[in-house]
Amino acid sequence: MSNDVSETRTSAEMWFDPVCPWAWMTSRWLMEVEQVRPIDITWSVMSLSVLNEGRHLDEGYREMLDRSWGPVRVIVAATKDLPEDEASALRKKLYDAFGQRIHLEHRGTEQLDTIIAEVLEEVGLDASLKDVAGSTEVDDRLRASHQRAIDLVGDDVGTPVVSVNGVSFFGPVVTPAPKGEAAGNLWDGCVLVAGTPGFYEMKRTRDASPDFS
Repeated sequence: MSNDVSETRTSAEMWFDPVCPWAWMTSRWLMEVEQVRPIDITWSVMSLSVLNEGRHLDEGYREMLDRSWGPVRVIVAATKDLPEDEASALRKKLYDAFGQRIHLEHRGTEQLDTIIAEVLEEVGLDASLKDVAGSTEVDDRLRASHQRAIDLVGDDVGTPVVSVNGVSFFGPVVTPAPKGEAAGNLWDGCVLVAGTPGFYEMKRTRDASPDFS
C-alpha cells in the first residue's frame, strides 16, 4: 500500500488594520506559519477607526484614528469587484505596501495621503483610488467586513482577529514574530487553546514594543 497521503490543508482568515503595529506582527508570523504548516490564509480588513467610534479617547489617539480611515477604505475600494481569491491576494499586496511604509519606515499617519499615493503606484492601481480615502462611499462594505470579525470574537478586542477550524481569537500579540518551526509551534498552540471549550482569555502585561526585525 502506498504511504503517499495527500496533505490536508487548513483555511484560515486574518483581519487587519494597516495602521496597527500588532496586527503587522501577527501577519508576519502567519507568513512564517504558511511555510511550515499546511494552511492557506485569506486576508481581510477590519478598522480601528470603526472599532473606536463613540469611545472617549486621548486626543492624540483620536486624531490618529480619524486619519486612519484612508488605507482601509482604499483597500476595500480596490478589491470590491474581484472574486474573493483575487481580492484576498490584492488586499495582502496592498497591506504589505502600506506596512512597509507605516511600520518599517516609521512614517506616521500624518503622511497617509502621500503613502496612499505611493502604494497605489507601487501596486499598479489607478491613482484616482486615493480619492476614496476621504469619502464614505465604501464604508458599508468596510463596516461589514469589520463586523464579520467582531461577530466572531466580541467587541472588547481589537486587531488582529484570526479564525480557523470554526474558532476565532484576537491576537496573538507577539514580538518579535516567531520564525520557522517556532512560528508553527505557536500556531499549533493558538489553535489548541482557542479550540478548547470554555476557554476565553490568557494574558500578561506587555513590556515590549513591536520588534519589526
